[in-house]
Amino acid sequence: MGFTRGRVDAVELERYRSIGCEALLPLLVDYVKADASFIPIRDSHTHRWHLRVGDREFELLTTGPKWFDTRLQRGGGGGIDLAMHLLALDFRQAITKLRQVL
Repeated sequence: MGFTRGRVDAVELERYRSIGCEALLPLLVDYVKADASFIPIRDSHTHRWHLRVGDREFELLTTGPKWFDTRLQRGGGGGIDLAMHLLALDFRQAITKLRQVL
């Protein structure tokens, strides 16, 4: 894979940073549902999702690899940030989780 001694090389890092949230959400969370009533204002590729991880619930807006948590008013980009945010992981733990699910 793209690592030696637990390190992440540039190719692997770019893969995780560029993956679309829509593809990654079902692999990370316990429950995810698209909000069919959502009408995007700025970008027609934006979607709203309701999801649950354990006993925590989230409402996310996603556009490609970018995401925004509407309840916590926090956003980020890419799979590493998303895994860290949703699963309360540090960087290394997020990399390990992404290696497991992708």
